[in-house]
Amino acid sequence: MINPRILITRTDRIGDVVLSTPLPRSIKRQYPESYVAVLVKKYTKDLYLNNPFVDKIIISDEENLSFLKLALLIRKMNFTHSMSLIPTERINWLLFWCGIKKRIGVGNKFYQFITNAKSVYRNKYVPLRHESDYCLDHVRKNGIESIDLNEEIFLTETEISKSGEIKRSICKSGEYLVGINTTSGNSAPNLSLSEYIKLINILIKIENIKIVITDTKPSVELKEIENIYFINTNNKLRESIINFAALDLLISSSTGPMHICAGLKIKTLSLFCPLIACSPKLWGPNGNESHIILPKDNYCSNICPGDPKLCDFSGDGGINAEMIIDKIKTLLNL
Repeated sequence: MINPRILITRTDRIGDVVLSTPLPRSIKRQYPESYVAVLVKKYTKDLYLNNPFVDKIIISDEENLSFLKLALLIRKMNFTHSMSLIPTERINWLLFWCGIKKRIGVGNKFYQFITNAKSVYRNKYVPLRHESDYCLDHVRKNGIESIDLNEEIFLTETEISKSGEIKRSICKSGEYLVGINTTSGNSAPNLSLSEYIKLINILIKIENIKIVITDTKPSVELKEIENIYFINTNNKLRESIINFAALDLLISSSTGPMHICAGLKIKTLSLFCPLIACSPKLWGPNGNESHIILPKDNYCSNICPGDPKLCDFSGDGGINAEMIIDKIKTLLNL
């Protein structure tokens, strides 16, 4: 390839989009003069703002932008290659009508076959690899070798300064700033709210720690707790990203904020399920200092309800507030 023009599409959730950030970096390292654009949803575009490896951010669901108008917009950019990390039929036809000759998707969908799109394969996650590694198969198929899975989000100098001001305003005596994200968007196993409240009530009694809740829509029960801060309530995504950058540690399940913190090189303590679809080997954070807590080996076979979305890690062998407290004290040298 000589100075390729590449469009990467990732029109799903926050964590998935952050996991796509190794691709533009890999392309630009091998082809510095290439043109790289990303096609994302409006609510995730802030994850790619200020990214030095991305020349253009295209919004897939912009208001008053029809399929035809979007196709014409993309067609004018004369892309030579496209990489659909989670293809949909709509995206497949969009890229086809845009006239992109070399298109790569995932799997063996009929609509890809009839439009002559090439594919990479997950093979039912055997062997199990990281999602970012699977995504990099798209660039490898085009002769770009990459093993760098690190997630990256880039802040401006002004944003870095603002993040520092946020931390200093809360941690006036130099305390550690610990964030807790209690929700997961029903995308992964997660502690019950009552267990998070138990965790918070223990943490606020520990010296040298200040607690912030990072949910954009925190529950009423959390707002009744004294001596904690709510930094992301009703924030736009970029505002929340700046606030995440102020943290010393984020505690959460496997969810978008965990990957935001990984991209910002913020330390994470994450609650995971060992099932293949939820495994940290597939979805764990990359590029930061990350620590994983899993239930005991026999938990899933004996107690787990079988549906990761229903699991709250409760019961014998699961995950509880005391386990998390012990890990926090070790990580922060308390």
